[in-house]
Amino acid sequence: MKKPELLVTPRHVDDIVPLIEAGADAFIIGEQQFGLRLAGEFSRRDVKQSIELAHKSGKKVYIAINAIFHNEKIDELSDYISFLKDVNADAIVFGDPAVLMVAKEIAPSIPLHWNTETTATNWFTCNYWGRKGAKRAVLAREINMDAIVEMKEHAKVELEVQVHGMTCMFQSKRSLLGNYFQYQGKTMEIEHVKGDQTLFLHDKERENKYPIFEDENGTHIMSPNDICIIDELEEMIDAEVDSLKIDGILKSSEYIIEVTKRYRQAIDLCVENREEYEDQKEALLEQIESIQPSNRPLDTGFFFKETVY
Repeated sequence: MKKPELLVTPRHVDDIVPLIEAGADAFIIGEQQFGLRLAGEFSRRDVKQSIELAHKSGKKVYIAINAIFHNEKIDELSDYISFLKDVNADAIVFGDPAVLMVAKEIAPSIPLHWNTETTATNWFTCNYWGRKGAKRAVLAREINMDAIVEMKEHAKVELEVQVHGMTCMFQSKRSLLGNYFQYQGKTMEIEHVKGDQTLFLHDKERENKYPIFEDENGTHIMSPNDICIIDELEEMIDAEVDSLKIDGILKSSEYIIEVTKRYRQAIDLCVENREEYEDQKEALLEQIESIQPSNRPLDTGFFFKETVY
């Protein structure tokens, strides 16, 4: 049985080696100028160092260039993608066709992973982007397990699914928080907002807290719960989904490392010893629950619900 890739989003270049030791197979990194909702900011120097560290251990590094691009940013793409070619990046994660077009011209040897987060809801669309040059499609978070399995049966590209972490519910290109504080005569820079993990929208009726995340690409309202399906991996592994992603946005390095360890154990057991996985999966879930922030309940997202579209 094929083992899926365990894909992780590190916060710092210093996380790369510990995450490799924890069992990560690949990483998504980048800088907010080009990438959306990154767990951490990676300069060009950090990207180069991360790739070198990962390649020493036979691991991969994918670079996020999945921002929403306006005219003024298009000219910057060529130089950045040329840099990624020089440092041997393993793939480019894109959503905008402009990135695909520039990448095919500047660095046609770098694989492309299509990721718009919301529109990969059927295998026709995944295969469309495959014909355009994408090697992988990142599936929407709002589709259920049956749809994922069906898409894998028909997809001619690799499929990636998020199995852990928060998801984005709303995005505005505007710096809503920054604008609000400026209106009050206060100053709040984007990096200060990004570093503050205590900013929430509070739904008193449901007692939900929605984290607010700001970066160069605007304001992002995140889900009140974290996805966790460490005890429900069988169907996707049996379907041979290619990559399972842990999203570490707004989490500490220590948390991401510990979660990676548990998913590494779960994936290995599920592939190599299904009976033992069945015996251990509840304990693995409990171990993650023990380190879960008190304001971040775990749930299974839309995996076992009717698809919401």
